[in-house]
Amino acid sequence: MEYRQLGASGLRVPALSFGTGTFGGSGPLFGAWGHSDAQEARRLLDICLAAGITLFDTADVYSNGASEEVLGAAIKGRRDQLLISTKLGLPTGDGPNDWGVSRDRLIGGVEAALRRLGTDHIDLLQLHALDASTPVEELLATLDHLVRAGKLRHVGVSNYPGWQLMKALDAADRHGWPRFVAHQVYYSLIGRAYEADLMPLAADQGVGALVWSPLGWGRLTGKIRRSSPIPEGSRLHQTAAFAPPVEEEHLYRVVDALDEIAAETGKTVPQVALNWLLQRPTVSSVIIGARNEEQLRQNLGAVGWSLTADQVARLDRASYQMPAYPHAPYHQQAGFARLNPPLV
Repeated sequence: MEYRQLGASGLRVPALSFGTGTFGGSGPLFGAWGHSDAQEARRLLDICLAAGITLFDTADVYSNGASEEVLGAAIKGRRDQLLISTKLGLPTGDGPNDWGVSRDRLIGGVEAALRRLGTDHIDLLQLHALDASTPVEELLATLDHLVRAGKLRHVGVSNYPGWQLMKALDAADRHGWPRFVAHQVYYSLIGRAYEADLMPLAADQGVGALVWSPLGWGRLTGKIRRSSPIPEGSRLHQTAAFAPPVEEEHLYRVVDALDEIAAETGKTVPQVALNWLLQRPTVSSVIIGARNEEQLRQNLGAVGWSLTADQVARLDRASYQMPAYPHAPYHQQAGFARLNPPLV
């Protein structure tokens, strides 16, 4: 397993990390993802650790906290062998303080997560989404308190607009508070919006990308092609309302290219799609999920080899979509390569 720096921090994370959205398995979204109990979770962690995957990602909203509880049971007795990443900030109830990242919610949410995980610290806490109602100074001062108390080691965000992330980084620099070193983002061959603003920001400011849903919510598993509609048992039937929309022709064009390159490399479609992501600028780790051992072992086949430059270029062309203004070619920002050299 390759290990990479998480942004500009000193924390080294594996190129592949494991997402525990399948642990617990309750509710319309997470119930469709999977329902691993503690025994199955321990087996999946065994495989991950043996392969060098040491970062495990969860959140307080995953199955109403059950994901954290199952992960906590699975890591019992080996906490020092791994890193825990969790998230908070999304609504967990209907009360006025059951959402957001106010001082009270942050402190209470971290304490509750620590209890569910059965640990005394969280290696990486990420804010699950922007809470526009909490002043950035209150947010960062509270995170500083939690880091100084030893309950958090590093902090990051997820699903943040670029200007809000930059605003927080600037405030952290001015006050000497902890900087966000990670941004957990949706990024895949059929969802490349991350590249327009967030990737250049990350490269400039030292923010590492942790990629969620790298297979486009199951669309890049190799089961969906021009001649094959969404299979009867696909989780997309249950989760389509949550998944970013993708035009059919765009999806098929990407899958056609993946099929060609999978045949050339002797790898599977998902392995090729994951390997493409591992070669992208600013990506610190790609979060894989698995409902069972077979899926996990297949995803592990995405590391230990690399696509050629020609194969990467072909996937780039097949997956390209014109970005929104002001990034589209008709605007000078993308129209003059000297002004905007590509990231490498």
